[in-house]
Amino acid sequence: MAKIRITQIKSGIDRSERQKQTLIALGLKKLHATKEVEATPQILGMINKVNHLVKVEELS
Repeated sequence: MAKIRITQIKSGIDRSERQKQTLIALGLKKLHATKEVEATPQILGMINKVNHLVKVEELS
C-alpha cells in the first residue's frame, strides 16, 4: 500500500459532529497537524468526507 501524508489546513470549528469525529479518527486534533498513514480504502473514504479541511500528499 502507498503511504500518504494528511495535513489539516482548516479548522473543525462550526462543522458537523460527523466531520469533527472523522478528523479525530484520522489523528488530526489541531490545525496544521500532520499524520502519515497507509492509503487503505477506509482511510481514503474518510479523507473524501473531509477533503475541504485537509491537504493530502502522496509519499514515495
